[in-house]
Amino acid sequence: MNTKRNLINAIKDYAFIFVSILIYGFAWQGLIFSHKITTGGLAGIASVISWAFEIPASYPYNIINVGLVILALFILGWRFSLKTVYSVAVLAITIPFYESFFAKHGPLLADQPVLAVVLGAILCGLSLGMVFSVNGSTGGTDIVAAIINKYRNVTIGRALMLIDFVILGISYYLFRDADKIILSLVEVIVVNLTVDYYLNGYRQSVQFFINTKKHKEVADVIMQELNRGCTFLEAEGAFTGEKQKLVMVIAKKSESTMVFRAIKSVDPQAFISQSLVRGAYGRGFEDLQSIKDK
Repeated sequence: MNTKRNLINAIKDYAFIFVSILIYGFAWQGLIFSHKITTGGLAGIASVISWAFEIPASYPYNIINVGLVILALFILGWRFSLKTVYSVAVLAITIPFYESFFAKHGPLLADQPVLAVVLGAILCGLSLGMVFSVNGSTGGTDIVAAIINKYRNVTIGRALMLIDFVILGISYYLFRDADKIILSLVEVIVVNLTVDYYLNGYRQSVQFFINTKKHKEVADVIMQELNRGCTFLEAEGAFTGEKQKLVMVIAKKSESTMVFRAIKSVDPQAFISQSLVRGAYGRGFEDLQSIKDK
């Protein structure tokens, strides 16, 4: 049963990554690169090289990304899993397609570059957040930041920010266009804010305390239908002095409705308290390895 569930979850994750990368490629090529606006990360590096040497951005993007993945396997081992290799492979196909399409048909919102950049940044941030939410990675400067983090006392987040500012600096030297640099800075900020907003909402957890005389039945339903663990806590009513057991459950915020439905199906009279959890780490939640970068 667990093997089947794991297989289904893996298929969902890879399908989710595929859709996310389709959105990312569309937004970057159609709304940002085609307007000659620099972005952060590997996409920004590829953009600068493309404009400097007048070659398709997909060439440096794919060559550098594949090289970084190979380097990561030697230095970081399998920290960047098969999902990263899969993401890089999908990017290698989708980026040239979108680049060719928009080179032929022109950029989206051609007469509204500011709107194009903001919309493109939101879509790029959303798609990257979607990839990160299933423990995926698009490779690129994520790998560079991870290598810096391994050998220097610099968090991955700070390393990525440093790389982005270096890219913007090179872009300014290349174009000498303050307007484009300002739009590029706006793009980088909006992308990062969107990623954070998406991940904070996706990863936010909630804690339930359930007071019910059918604690065993309630726990069984939650464990079977939501695949979430439950804990029994010994309690005593202050007024009645009655011994009882509370059911404690921690779940994703997005699962709240399902938790309430599961409880209601067993005991409509149950007393429930719900509260937000600042962080939940371990199996079924955020990886413990992520704590050091916070």
